[in-house]
Formats: sequence, C-alpha cells, structure tokens
Amino acid sequence: MLTAGTAGDTPPSRSTGMRYGVVYDLDGTLGLMSPGGLLRRVRGLLSPTTRDRRSVLGMSGVLRELVAQQPDTPVLYLTSAPRWSIGLIRERMRNDVYPPGTLLTAERGLLTGWRPGGIRRGKERTIDRALRRESQLRWVLIGDDADDDPGLFRELAAASPGRVAAIALREVVGDHRRNSSAAAGSPLGECASDVPVVWAPNGEELLPLLRSSLGLSPPRGDAPGGAAPHWLLGGAERGNEATRLRAWTEGNAAHALLHGCSYFPALADALARTGPGDLITILGWRGDTDERLSPGWTVGEALVGAAGRGALVRGLLWRSYSSALGFSAAENRELALHVTAGGGQVLLDQRTRPLGSHHQKLVVVRYRQRPADDVAFVGGIDIAHSRRDDDRHAGDPQSRPLHAAYGPRPAWHDVQVGLRGPAVRDAEEVFRERWEDPAALSRLPWRVLADRVRRLQRTAEPLPPAGPDPPRAGSCAVQLLRTYPHRWPSYPFAPRGERSVARAYAKALSRAQRLVYVEDQYLWSMDVARVFATALHRAPGLQLIAVVPRHPDQESPLYLRSASLGHAGALGMVFEAGGDRVQILDVETSAGRPVYVHSKVCIVDDVWAAVGSANFNSRSWTHDSELTAAILDDERDQRAPADPGGLGDGARRFARRLRLDLMREHLQTEDDSELLDPDRAAAAIRGSVAALDAWHAHGCRGPRPAGRLRRHAGDEPVGDSPDRRRLVVNTAYRTVLDPDGRPLGLKLRRGF
Repeated sequence: MLTAGTAGDTPPSRSTGMRYGVVYDLDGTLGLMSPGGLLRRVRGLLSPTTRDRRSVLGMSGVLRELVAQQPDTPVLYLTSAPRWSIGLIRERMRNDVYPPGTLLTAERGLLTGWRPGGIRRGKERTIDRALRRESQLRWVLIGDDADDDPGLFRELAAASPGRVAAIALREVVGDHRRNSSAAAGSPLGECASDVPVVWAPNGEELLPLLRSSLGLSPPRGDAPGGAAPHWLLGGAERGNEATRLRAWTEGNAAHALLHGCSYFPALADALARTGPGDLITILGWRGDTDERLSPGWTVGEALVGAAGRGALVRGLLWRSYSSALGFSAAENRELALHVTAGGGQVLLDQRTRPLGSHHQKLVVVRYRQRPADDVAFVGGIDIAHSRRDDDRHAGDPQSRPLHAAYGPRPAWHDVQVGLRGPAVRDAEEVFRERWEDPAALSRLPWRVLADRVRRLQRTAEPLPPAGPDPPRAGSCAVQLLRTYPHRWPSYPFAPRGERSVARAYAKALSRAQRLVYVEDQYLWSMDVARVFATALHRAPGLQLIAVVPRHPDQESPLYLRSASLGHAGALGMVFEAGGDRVQILDVETSAGRPVYVHSKVCIVDDVWAAVGSANFNSRSWTHDSELTAAILDDERDQRAPADPGGLGDGARRFARRLRLDLMREHLQTEDDSELLDPDRAAAAIRGSVAALDAWHAHGCRGPRPAGRLRRHAGDEPVGDSPDRRRLVVNTAYRTVLDPDGRPLGLKLRRGF
C-alpha cells in the first residue's frame, strides 16, 4: 500500500555511498497520456518486435530492487490523474507490487491544467518542489518515451545541476537501444553530460543498465538473506491475496521422477501404505481406471483398495470434452464412478473458462500416524494411458493414439517430482481450495439430468480439518505456482485469477546468466517467447536449449496449421533474439522413431528448477488451471563451475542433478565431465545433434552416432496461405488452441 515516504536519515548505497531517491512517472503505466502519445503507444505495441514491452511487473521489479539496494529510499510516484482516482491507482499499484512511496498528483488549475503543456508544467513544478525538499539526495528519474517524460526529465536535469543521478526510460514507442548518455539530436540530447540516460523496452533489460549507471551491483545469492528472495516470488508478488498458500516453504525433500515407470511405482507404494484415517487427494486432467501403476495394481484398484482400508479418497478430474473429439470425457467419468462406488469420492469439475480445462496433475498422500511419510507428487504426468514409459522409450503397452508419426505405441518423455516436508501441506491446500469452491461443478443445465442418469455425484463431501505441516525432510525451498483464469463467477481463492507461473518464470529468467534448459510440450505463444527473448537480449552470454516434440499430438489440418503458426512465430522470436545461442531440439528413439515430449521443465543456471503441468504458452500461463513446483535447493554442488551464473547463487544440487539426468538420457552417456559447464554442455549437445543429423542426411550409413537429439524443424508452417485462410487459422489458434485468460487491462499491457 502507498504510504507517505520520507528521506529521513537514508543510509548510503551499498555499492557507491551515494544516497538517492526515485521519481517514477506513473502515467505511462496507467495509460494516461495525450491522444498522440496513446496512438504512438498503441502503434508500438502492435509493431512486430522481439523486444518485450511489458510494463507493470518488470517496472515494479526495478523499483523494488532500487529500494532493496538502499533501504528507506524515498519513492515519489507522479501522476496527472484527478484526485478522485487516487484510491483506484493505489489498488492497481498494490496488485502490481510497487514498493511503498508517496503518490503526488500534478498541479492542475480548473482550466489551465488542460491547456497544451499544462500537465507537463504541473508535473515539473511538483517534481521540482519535491527535489528541493530533499536537498541531500540525488534523484533517479524513471518514465517512458510515449509522451512528455524525455523532455521533462531533460529540463529538470538541466535546471538542477548535480541533483539528478540518472534517467531511465522504458521504450513504449521507439527502440533507442542506448545504454549510456544520449547522443546529440536525441530527445535527451541537451541533458547535462554527467547525467547517464538509459533506455530499454522493459524492466528486465532496463534494470542492469540502471544498476551500471548508479554504480550498483546485482544482489548476490551468498549475501545475508540467501538467494530465495531473488529467485522465488514474495507473497505479494504472487498477485493473489485471496489464496491460503504460503510464499514458499523450506526444509523439503524433492526427488525427480523421470517418466511414468519411475512415478507410477512410487505412487502405487504410497497408496498401498495407506490405512484408516489417512487422506488421499487427486487433481487431474485425465485418469484411466485400468492404467497399471505396477504389475499388480491398476489406478482404480489402488484407489478403491485404499478406500476399503479406511483411507479418505477425494479427487477432482476435469469434466472433459467428448472422447469422440480425442478428449477424456468417458475415461474420466468411468474413474469417477469406479472410485465413488468403491467408497471414495471423485467429482468431475467444469469450473473453467469456455474452451478451458483443469490441467493440474497432483496427488497428495497424508498419513495420520506417520506424517514423516507424507508425500505430494507434482508434474506433467497424469495417471493415464501412454504415460508408463521409461528412458528406453519403448512406450506404454496401454497406449492412446497420437499423430501417426509416433506409431501405435508412442514413446513418451515426462517428468514428475515427489515432495516431502512442509510443502506437502501447501500441496494439500491447492486441492482444498478447489474442493471447497461453492460454485456448481457445471453450470450447463443439461448436465444435471445426465449426471442423475449416470449417478455421478455433484456435491463435494466435507473434508476433515487440515493437519499440521509434516516434519522437515530435506534442504529444498519449494514454491507452488499456479495459473487460474479471470472468470465469472470468480474463484473465491483467486478472484482476479492467478498467474504466478508466468510471474515466477519472468523473475527467474531476469536473473539468468549462462544457461536456460527447457523441456516443453508446447513452445507456442508469442507473449511467452518475449520473456525468453528479453533474457537473451539482456544477457549476451546466455544460452537457451529447448527440447520439444517433433510433431504435435494431433494431425487434423486446421490443428496442424494453427499449431505451426504459433510455433513458428515463437521460435522465430527467440532465434532473432539469441541467434546461435539458441538450440531448439526434438528427440527420437535409437530406432529413429520420434519421442513425444510431454514434460514441462525449466532449469536456470543450475540454481532454480521448475517441474509442473504448465506449458510455455498463453493457455497455460493465463487460461487453464495449472500447478508447478519451483525448487531451490539449499545444498550446493561444489563441482566446477561452482557458481555458473557468477552472482553468488552457486550450483544447487537438485537443479544440477535434474539437468544432468535429462541431458545424459538424451545424449546416451554416463559421463558428466562435458556437461557440468554450461558452455561445454551446449557445445556437446550441438556436436551430438550435428553428428546425428549428418548421419540421417547421408542415408543412415555406418554406425549410428550416440545421442537422440535432432535439430527441430517442426511441421510445415502456414507460409503464404491466402489472407482469408490465414485469418481462419490465426483465429483458431488464438481462440481454441492458445486462448488468453487475462483480464482485458492485463492483455493490453502485456502483463501477467
């Protein structure tokens, strides 16, 4: 909340000894500008560019770091908005996690404030008075280039020699790409020569330039307080005050389970050990009653057996679209009826946006008498057909059809993570919030009659009170991240939706220096690609390695064209930003059959790792329900390089181990020596891919090179289709394949 800010006895900056204050012109963020400025901003937003012009999350992060670097920094927020709107502005700024400060409204006479230049002169007088009151400080002036800020800041710097420490401007309109004092003839060409001026299209790229101009160092992970606040979202940064989830928990054990053949036996064992009073909760996109978890147990048998022993079994499965369309309506309905008839309760949940789904994949098992054994499984693996594969990729004998290129028994690559410790309590809370939602499971009237005929239950039975945290079990901080759309009626636990998955990726990527390793089912969305492109622009030594499926899972012409449209645009954006630092790859078996990559994994600089259900597209970041675990291990891996990012974060055991396990599998090697260093790992992968591609290009003659990774070419893009057909494809992509669940204001601002 905005409060009155004062300079007081402001301590010096840790890096330079200079005491500074911050003036931030809010009007560009609020969209308050002249008609000409608004037109220029709209034109800038619509222009094709790899430069991400998101404003809200990134710019609030800039101000938060300036305040963190120098505690008690006064922050003055300037706006020309009328006084009656101050409450709305404060609400907006609280939602966007701006640090506390003083909100100043520019002077306006009843008539003079609306004359040409009147607002600018009012702002100038307001800032000038504030600067004079704090004569012992130098000031950082922050705004954007859509309207008056460049000229206004220039005049203030010229009129107050020695009082302005730096000027920072977000490029809403232009693409200035300056990182030092502006050249003559530019909008700031007359500025005093000792005032550095920095420009960037977003907060992530602006912040390092501003740090450099002020002589500040990036926050270090080995400083007091540790690395967690620099990598994980603070409570307010989640953007959802209604949730009962904690920001993160510490003292957890995290164990990566690669493929269904690792996950399913672990799940079967956890279910088999349940008894009277224990609790099992399930969230799923799809569930198959007859899918084998182990040689002696199917999903249905394991859950009904637990209920028969006295365990409380509760689940929510997505109320899917028709199985005739390739979805899971019949399968989910069968599992719900089977478990409910066996003494548990599984409900079908359609509380989504139109064309949306519940995509979270979670199983929590809590033991009344053995809390140290409590476990939560989070990731990309549903308890369903096709998921029970292993690193040999022979496929699940209980398969489901995909694109014909994958064959009758598709090879399936996926990752789940098992969590023990206090994070299990938060995972249970994710389930409880949805289970206790009072809204009807389905609002379609014809569903009521169908459910009665099929004897499907529609009312959730009460859960017992939640137990305390399980005891500490390991060295990992775990943050549970979610996506919920903005919908009506709203979720009581996320009334404005939640986009903490997107916010967490934006924060982690803003700290990336050396290597981002990604595995994902859908790398499609332009808004998501911009976040990666921003990181590549900001860090010239950063490498991006992304492993994706060779083909989509479906092969209808409209689906393929729509998927290709989004895929080509997103990949084109990251390639333009990173050039040969970007490798987009797919996987094949030793027999040359493509592997369907279904995992949703991201590892940044061997520090921060995320495993979950959320793909890298707008649907998963804004529209469907999703759940991802971000993991920051307190235990360091001391093998060289001990600090890949160079920011004091070190290499963390869980993140590095997961990256090495995945890379070793894809390269078919047991040797880590060439994979520890990010640059050498990227070179090793590039060499393996080149060798295998060349072997295929020469007719597969001679011994097959080791490794399974190929350069990803993708399916045939839309290309030069007629405008009318391209319009149909683009509409299908944005409304059906990759819809956007953000409120309108966030869509327009490209914020999350």
